[in-house]
This record gives sequence, C-alpha cells and structure tokens, in this order.
Amino acid sequence: MHPMLMTAVKAARRAATVINRGARDLDLLTVSVKGPKDFVSEIDRGAEAAIVDTILKTYPDHAILAEEGTAKGANADAEYVWIIDPLDGTTNFLHGLPQYCVSIALQYRGVVTQAVIFDPVRGDLFTASRGRGAFLNDRRMRVSKRQHLRDCLVGTGFPFRDGSNLDTYLEMTRVMTVSTAGLRRPGAAALDLAYVAAGFYDGFWEVGLNPWDVAAGSLLILEAGGLIGDLAGDDGYLYGGQVIAANPKVFAQMLKLLEPFRGALTGQSAAAASHASPIPAPGPAKAGTLLAGKPAVMAATTAGEVAQAATTRLARPPRPPRTRR
Repeated sequence: MHPMLMTAVKAARRAATVINRGARDLDLLTVSVKGPKDFVSEIDRGAEAAIVDTILKTYPDHAILAEEGTAKGANADAEYVWIIDPLDGTTNFLHGLPQYCVSIALQYRGVVTQAVIFDPVRGDLFTASRGRGAFLNDRRMRVSKRQHLRDCLVGTGFPFRDGSNLDTYLEMTRVMTVSTAGLRRPGAAALDLAYVAAGFYDGFWEVGLNPWDVAAGSLLILEAGGLIGDLAGDDGYLYGGQVIAANPKVFAQMLKLLEPFRGALTGQSAAAASHASPIPAPGPAKAGTLLAGKPAVMAATTAGEVAQAATTRLARPPRPPRTRR
C-alpha cells in the first residue's frame, strides 16, 4: 500500500472511532444548522479534526480542503491537497440510519492520486491509488458488466437543501425510473460512488455536489474500470457539481438520457462550485502535467490554484476516456 494511502486509512479509522462513539448517544449530540436542511454536529467536527491531525502530523506542508473548514487556508501554495468529508451522510447519521461514511482523497497538482472511503457501520474499506487498482478490503474491485440500462440498478440523490431545480430533477428521475431496473437514494454520495466502483450499483448521477463528496469516489471508479464525468460527459465533475458515473457501456446510455437536462441545472451546479472551496484563491492555473501519457487539462499545481478552480473551472482532473454514443 502506498505510504500516503496508509496515512489516509489511518486517518479514516480514527474518524470512524469518533463517529461510532457518537452513534451510541445520538440524543446527546449538539447539532447546528449550516443552511437549509444542512446540519453539522460535534461528531462531524471531531471526526474532521482527527483526520486533519493525523495527516498534518505526517505531512505538515500539505493543504487541507475539508467540509467543515479545519485548517482552512493553511499551506495555500502546497502541491498536495487533501480533500476530506469527515462524515458524508450527516442527516442519516443523526437519525440513526446506518448509511454514512468517511471520505478522504489526496490531490497532487490537480489530479486525485489516493482515495479512501470507509463505512464505519459495516467496516467496509474502499481504497485506490492511481495506476494500482481499487480495492474493497483486500479484494480487487471492478465495475459491473451489465450492458443495458434497462437491467441496471442506479443510485442518485435529490437537491434536498433548497429545492433548486426540483421539478427538473423529478423529470430526470422519471426518465431514469422508466429506463432502468430500479433507482436508489440512500443519502451518502461518496458511498454511492464507492458502490459503483464495487459493482453494487451499475451507475450513479447527482447534481449539487461538492469536491469532498466526489474526489475519493472518482478515483475508485476510474481504477475499477468505470467512467465518471459531468452531464456533458466532460471532466468538470470535481468542481462543477454535476456527476454521472457508471461502467463504460452504461455511462454512454445514461449520458444520452441526462445530458438534455444540463442547461436547466447550470444555476444549481454553479452555486455548488462557488460554495465548494474554503481555500483562499490566487494565481492563474499552470500548464498541465503528464499522466499515463495524457496531459491533465490545465491542472492546478498548488492549493491556492485548486481554490480558484472551484469558481473558474480551469483546474480539472484528467479527462476520462469517452465511449461512443
């Protein structure tokens, strides 16, 4: 296992200890509201503190992009940025619904290179290092082999916070409901993406997501042989808020059905992108670096540039391979 991945696993397990302890006494937790239907508890903050402490003890010069803002703005010029969701599925957690996870990704010069998603309820550990495959515990993961969307189980999430574009999303859901074997909406996007990588789901789509919802899951899917993109099928998914992920055959079929809704959802995705980055901005993005023989499109090389990418969308991970439509 890559040393940086080992650090991420250690951090995720420390966060899980905080989460599991809190799950025993949910009624005693202090909960505050960040926005409409957007909750944060002392467990979110405690789990994030445990993750950041573990990472910075080993890599003190790295930057942090975390949902609750821990270490916000520190090491803004760092080439390594840890993208962290300490408790994805907070609402589930607060209601005692056992569907939530810890998500940690490492981005180097704009490219996600390490990923961990840990389910503290089931003890499932999803990991990936770029170029080394994706694993569930000690078992190699591959995306599903289903070829026809009509046979597929697909995950999604609703625009639950302020109801933006709800009518459009309901129409998307209608289209997908009649085109698939079934839809699921468990409420933890990072875990949904891990399920695509493991082949539990055949595909997934959602809009209004933040980088910490997507970063780790995106690498798991790519390393498991799947595809991930935005609603145009392009590489703006990390900071653009729109995500489609699936095995290669199903990806093309989902894209054909969902792409027509992209224009109606642009406002929501832009709002998600502007909300996404707590690291202060500055400096233009630098030229891309080479990865697996392909240029990373305008890849950001510092944490400050990653922040700028959240609003300008200049910095993106490498474009996933395209399938014929």
